[in-house]
Amino acid sequence: MTHWIIGIVVFIIICVVALQIYLSEPGYKGPVSDHFDGKTFINYGKVKEAGFMDLLKWLTSREKGEGNKGTEEIKTNTPEEKIEEGIKFTFVNHTTFLIQFNGINILTDPIWSERTSPFQWIGPKRQAKSGIKFEDLPQIDFVLISHNHYDHLDIGTLKQLDQKFAPQIIAGLGVGAYLKKEGIKQVKEMDWWEKIDFGSFTLHSVPAQHFSGRGTLDRNKTLWCGFVIETKEGSIYFAGDTGYGIFLEMIKEKFPKLDLALLPIGAYKPSWFMSPIHISPKEAVQIHKLLNIKKSIATHFGTFALADEGWNDPIKDLKAALKADTLTPEDFVALKNGESLYFTKGSF
Repeated sequence: MTHWIIGIVVFIIICVVALQIYLSEPGYKGPVSDHFDGKTFINYGKVKEAGFMDLLKWLTSREKGEGNKGTEEIKTNTPEEKIEEGIKFTFVNHTTFLIQFNGINILTDPIWSERTSPFQWIGPKRQAKSGIKFEDLPQIDFVLISHNHYDHLDIGTLKQLDQKFAPQIIAGLGVGAYLKKEGIKQVKEMDWWEKIDFGSFTLHSVPAQHFSGRGTLDRNKTLWCGFVIETKEGSIYFAGDTGYGIFLEMIKEKFPKLDLALLPIGAYKPSWFMSPIHISPKEAVQIHKLLNIKKSIATHFGTFALADEGWNDPIKDLKAALKADTLTPEDFVALKNGESLYFTKGSF
């Protein structure tokens, strides 16, 4: 009997190791920098995500807030093919926005899958439907990927987008190797502070405070980032996933006046575990003020239950933070999946 038990344990270990090898991405190879040590990427200030023992502590002592599913009916939106003047944002779900301006259509961190997981039979399940049906999307020209976690780099969705639209995908250093291995060829990688001029807009990659990895063997081997989109209609900051850190002062110095921003407000409880990598609604409001943003829109909430806050906590805590700082809900808007906001130049 003892031999059988040992055999089963060894088999399980082999399966786990094999799975991690299968899930892990190829790592970035390049010169050492102030945020890359030759093997892994590093946050400014050397801030680290919680470790394995912290993860076990959280999983074994979770105190989930009230509700884990949306109760409001979501009406799907059929967007225009193009917006020639102004900037239009449509909140699809989670961190996925359709951004339209100058005849250009951009998606941020697109996910239409039912689960944020390498497998569609296990992992965090969708609790609210997408605000735009995939088949109703207009021509997608560009896709911005902030990092390679499953709720931000959804390979099933990216393959569908590639087959239907062949958009230009922009991601951090090292992510392209995985995408190309999956058959996606239209990929450009960007380092922090790098910029690309696409004619109708200029795209800047900016730092975030987070981490990366699709398995345990590729932890922090690809770069996470945010983006600033400079257009003739105005500037847009897409923060991606991030904690609150010293990099924000650097962004402020380079971009002293940002018109519009997409800032995350979800997956922030418990604070002791989440705060290095996810901002709270209160911290999102602090970023709004620090960066002199004219109008902010909330992201990273309302679709998947990824942490311990209650389903309505992000909106409730955002409203409280705005009130405490004498700001209004119009200064920092939380849309429902499928809702849109349209801004004309100078109306921010």
